[in-house]
Amino acid sequence: MAVALAVDIGGTKFEAAVVDDSGEIDGRVRVDSTGARNGEELFGRLAGIIETIDLAGVDVCGVGSGGPMRPNGEQVSPLNIAVWRDFPLRSRLAALTGLATFVDNDAKALALGEGWLGAAVGVSNYIAMVVSTGVGGGIVLDGRLLDGAAGNAGHIGHLVVEPEGTELPGHVRGVLEAEASGIAIAHRTGAPPSEASADERRRAGTMVGRAVGSVANLLDLQLAVVAGSVALGYGDDFFAAAQLECDRVARLQHSVGTQIVAAGLAERGPLIGAAAVGFAGSKHGARSR
Repeated sequence: MAVALAVDIGGTKFEAAVVDDSGEIDGRVRVDSTGARNGEELFGRLAGIIETIDLAGVDVCGVGSGGPMRPNGEQVSPLNIAVWRDFPLRSRLAALTGLATFVDNDAKALALGEGWLGAAVGVSNYIAMVVSTGVGGGIVLDGRLLDGAAGNAGHIGHLVVEPEGTELPGHVRGVLEAEASGIAIAHRTGAPPSEASADERRRAGTMVGRAVGSVANLLDLQLAVVAGSVALGYGDDFFAAAQLECDRVARLQHSVGTQIVAAGLAERGPLIGAAAVGFAGSKHGARSR
């Protein structure tokens, strides 16, 4: 049995656990990732939770992190973690744990996880998305996770969906992340995303459906698997609006019927995805970028 240390790097929390090759999660721990004064303080929080985990029998470390990042995750610059810019996450975790360590974008990790144990099992062409503090994506075509030149393929959050839309600091006006992410909703409404009205929840879904429909037209895929606190927290309001807008946009012969579904792994997705990154890395070595 193969066993991974799975690490999820999020904009509001870090999480770590031991995950075996059947998807069983053990020893799950988390820590707040907000408000750090510098990168070392923030890494110290991550190290603190990892040091509570018994690594005996663990074979590899897999990490899902917000991006963008350099090839193989050697340096990460998550848009929602301001104190990490070109932070050497992979090498620091490898030194901390003594394990072979593999890092990929968190939404790409989700795509691997959903194809392994979630809503995309048996599907060769799909996009997996995280709609949470930010918005990210990972794309699988012909059964292969797309990497791109530096490993950043799939950044659907920076697809323009509303040209005259929200001006969110640090973003091009009207990109999906500026319309449907938790930070965008809080910026626009002045309230926590969890307090958003039904109209705001449907609006977020509509923006996601618009982006998915465009991607389906472009890439000839018919499934979008969506996770994240905004999408899953908003539930039916979000998903019904997303599907309606996707149906309006995806009108080509190859894209008609594209489905937007909730991630099958739900809150387990980030850790299962991170473990999948580790298992894939240990099997194939660092993927060529």
